Amino acid sequence: MRDKRIAILSPVAWRTPPRTYGAWETVASNIVEGLVERGWDVTLFATRDSITKAKLEAVIEKGYEEDKSVNPDVCRCLHISHLFEKADEFDLIHNHYDFFPLTYSRLISTPILTTIHGFSSPQIMPVYQKYRDNYFVSISDADRAPGLNYLATIYNGIRLADFTFYKKGGENLIFLGRIHPDKGVDLAIATAQKSKRPLIIAGIIQDKDYFKQKVKPFIDNKLIKFIGPVGPKERNELFKDAYALLHLNTIPERFGLVLVEAMACGVPVIAMDLGSCREVITDGKTGILVHAVNEAVAALDKIPFISREECRKRVEENFTVECMVEKYEKVYEKILCRNFC
Repeated sequence: MRDKRIAILSPVAWRTPPRTYGAWETVASNIVEGLVERGWDVTLFATRDSITKAKLEAVIEKGYEEDKSVNPDVCRCLHISHLFEKADEFDLIHNHYDFFPLTYSRLISTPILTTIHGFSSPQIMPVYQKYRDNYFVSISDADRAPGLNYLATIYNGIRLADFTFYKKGGENLIFLGRIHPDKGVDLAIATAQKSKRPLIIAGIIQDKDYFKQKVKPFIDNKLIKFIGPVGPKERNELFKDAYALLHLNTIPERFGLVLVEAMACGVPVIAMDLGSCREVITDGKTGILVHAVNEAVAALDKIPFISREECRKRVEENFTVECMVEKYEKVYEKILCRNFC
């Protein structure tokens, strides 16, 4: 089956892989490079400045989040249509661009597999329901919608070589992710204040009003520090001095790539028991699941009893690129067999 031609559609909000933020682009990149290493014929559809060992197809120069002179909807339309105009050149299309490409699915004969990275709003569900006979993969058991043709749940994977394991941590609490109410940055701040432990906040400001009202007033560069988005090197430095990662999400987590990244470095996680957090974290062994700020504060005293080696092992056994790609290969083969066997 590895002689079959696979097209992988990545978003064009950011470069693939992203310089800092860009979870969907990160996962798409990891799958592409993992497949290439295992001998698959892969073409990546992404921005022109993307970095890959696969063949690259691009009509968008830079991610629209990095080039504010372009219209995101125009970029999206040009990018997706570029792939679908070439659909007959491929044996399988693997979509990482949400519901948009599904609307093309009945116009081509090439099968489409969509990894659903999360349902952003109930308003998008009519598209998924109309095209529910497509092939789908969920990134956690918790993040599934009824009635869709799921072939598997496949957890996101990371390249372990990109994450340094630290046998000993520091004193800092870390928040790493989007500055948005969904991610509970204000709850992380409250936890730091009540515990009197220093908190470093890193990530892109996605909700400016939320940042202005709920985050910025508490930044004093002593107890609470904000450093903006970070790249791989800076991320590793953050985790080197980390006591724990705070992930006090206010809505059900879809997967939580940052949880895996922290554990890969040996950093225990304190997370809200919502959505996929229970699937990613082993409660009491690689982190602690909580339901409120007071519980998060109390959980900090339990962190020394969490084995950092166990955190790393959890990732090695479940959340590597190799684990992820092997499972996608099985899904690809199932789809391709229906067409070619």
